[in-house]
Amino acid sequence: MATAVPHVPPKQDLPPPGGYKKIPFARVPPKSYFTGFTMIGAYVAVTTVGLGIYYLTAKKVKRDEIEMRSAQNVIFPVLIAERDREFLRQLRRNRDEEAELMKNVPGWEVGTWYGEPVFKTLPEDTLVTPIFKEFYAHADWKSYAKRAHLKLWS
Repeated sequence: MATAVPHVPPKQDLPPPGGYKKIPFARVPPKSYFTGFTMIGAYVAVTTVGLGIYYLTAKKVKRDEIEMRSAQNVIFPVLIAERDREFLRQLRRNRDEEAELMKNVPGWEVGTWYGEPVFKTLPEDTLVTPIFKEFYAHADWKSYAKRAHLKLWS
């Protein structure tokens, strides 16, 4: 048997007693933490401190740049001399290797073409800078490849 559910009248949704709150629609200005004069004063203070720190840092940076430039100027001639010494060493290695390779060829003199000078109009003691491939002809392949890469990309 089914039990009968008692009939409950619907409850109507009504406003709370005393009514709803008023809807705030008036402009509410934000809270002011600083006045114009305090903001200008803070700007001046921060700028002054920043300029002071910049001045001290700029003096140190300038001093470091002068020191680095002086060190570069001092070491530059040493680096140039080392580069030139290594250049001459490689030329000597090339000459010695040519002498070793061509020792069984009759009439071959190192630095000439079968006894004839390659550059006839230059004095004998003049250094003729060899071309790139000629300079690295008897060097190891890694040195050649590394230098060729630098030469091509610079």
